[in-house]
Amino acid sequence: MYIYKTAVVGAGAMGAEIAQAITFSGVPVLLKDVDRPRVEQGLAVIRKIYQRRVDRGKMTQDELEKKMALVTGVTDYNEFKDVDLVIEAVPERLDLKRQIFQDLDGATPESAVLASNTSSLSISALGGVTKRPHKVVGMHFFYPAHIMKLVEVIPGLETSEETAGDIIAFAESLRKLPVRVNECPGFLVNRILMPYLNEAAFCAQEGAAAPRQIDEAMVEFGFPMGPFTLVDSLGFDVCREVVNVLLDAYGARMHPAPIWDRLYALKRYGVKSGAGFYLYGERAGQPDPELEAVLQELRGQRKAPSEFSANRLVLPMVNEAIRCLEEHVCTAADVDLAVIAGLGFPQSKGGILHYADEVGLDTVLAELERFTKAHGERFWPSPLLKRKVAAGHLGRKAKKGFFEHPAS
Repeated sequence: MYIYKTAVVGAGAMGAEIAQAITFSGVPVLLKDVDRPRVEQGLAVIRKIYQRRVDRGKMTQDELEKKMALVTGVTDYNEFKDVDLVIEAVPERLDLKRQIFQDLDGATPESAVLASNTSSLSISALGGVTKRPHKVVGMHFFYPAHIMKLVEVIPGLETSEETAGDIIAFAESLRKLPVRVNECPGFLVNRILMPYLNEAAFCAQEGAAAPRQIDEAMVEFGFPMGPFTLVDSLGFDVCREVVNVLLDAYGARMHPAPIWDRLYALKRYGVKSGAGFYLYGERAGQPDPELEAVLQELRGQRKAPSEFSANRLVLPMVNEAIRCLEEHVCTAADVDLAVIAGLGFPQSKGGILHYADEVGLDTVLAELERFTKAHGERFWPSPLLKRKVAAGHLGRKAKKGFFEHPAS
């Protein structure tokens, strides 16, 4: 299937960035939202992205105008009658998305693919409200969508192989790196990311280290930014929604650190609100007594701070990645590609499962068991990890782990 015309529903930052990526590849796109001011804001985001390219000498003003001519802002579905692909990019509310998919089912050709940019909600549930569930698929871009290369492609229960293949090919035409992910709550990347962010929050509230110290340690480990800087950039409210989806799906091991709810109640959403784990705008770099009061309250009568290490944050990611392999969510190679391209996991370490192989799976298991005794069942080692160790598949030192390691 060749995609000649597309549409994006939702002209917020993510929807606008997806539309920009589509126009950059030369494909026309409709950008829809509920009113003209929101549409204009989305168009302004696209123009700003292109203007930065002009300012850096990467394109001319004439080329900018030609790209902008490929995007049309709309507030209804009247022009959707000849689209080949629609990507929904509205807030993470299942009721809202289901209503949009019902509307799209009646407004688009039967041949059109209906994709959702949801980061964690059920693709099958969206397909179930349409008469074409075989044409409904997840197409999850990562923020910022015009820069990040990874796209998760998630078939639902009834998504056809043709539809999944068409979306993988379309993502490649956008110069993206598509990874096919079998449907599960949180998909792949967010499912691996959230234990990392959650453990950072536990470390901060337990006094193991200050947020800035934790961020600095994880940058030293090789991440482009620390967990608290990342949460503030993504939006605390957005991350909290994903955490709650994962808690509902996976239970106690995904239970959020109490600080998530405390900061949410204070409307500290990150950069967008001027305060999250850090202060922004005119208050940037100033003392933050409100955050300190929250941390002190959560520490309560704790006699001594808990321990902090980079592996306390990284090994829960390893453990969840292994669980994804157990459930056949994707392959080991795709896990490592996804965490490098989608999470910024240090490429020098080869990906999260290559890292485990280098450390030694017996060492990973021993550390997870130690963390379980110290901090609870969220560190409980996955059965597949235990089986690997029992079989002697210990990683590079045994020449076999999650990957084969030929003798050099």
